[in-house]
Amino acid sequence: QLTLVESGGGLVQPGGSLTLSCSGSGFTLDYHTTTWFRRAPGKEREGVACIDDRGVTTNFRNSAKGQFTISRDNAKNTVYLQIDSLEPEDTAVYFCAAPIFRDVPCSGSELDYDYWGQGTQVTVSS
Repeated sequence: QLTLVESGGGLVQPGGSLTLSCSGSGFTLDYHTTTWFRRAPGKEREGVACIDDRGVTTNFRNSAKGQFTISRDNAKNTVYLQIDSLEPEDTAVYFCAAPIFRDVPCSGSELDYDYWGQGTQVTVSS
């Protein structure tokens, strides 16, 4: 069975940082594009950052602050999302997703992904 499991969410104060993890089971993440999405309360799910099978990253949030950093540890079969300078508007459920096929380019559209984790809640509040 192919699954993705996110972890690392929690409550953090504004200005703080978090690192989220996405672990794959049943398939090798370095063979697949993996993207982090988020769904804020009352909003649609949106792409945050992506890493493809070559290790090339794409940031969909266009943050001038370089707020989101995606990386992968092939030995641990895990993709990470580091989030810095957290603000209340970053409060959301964060999901990781991967397509069923290899060699799929990064995409910020959830329609291009077949496997999804259950999500991890990030709450930014003082």
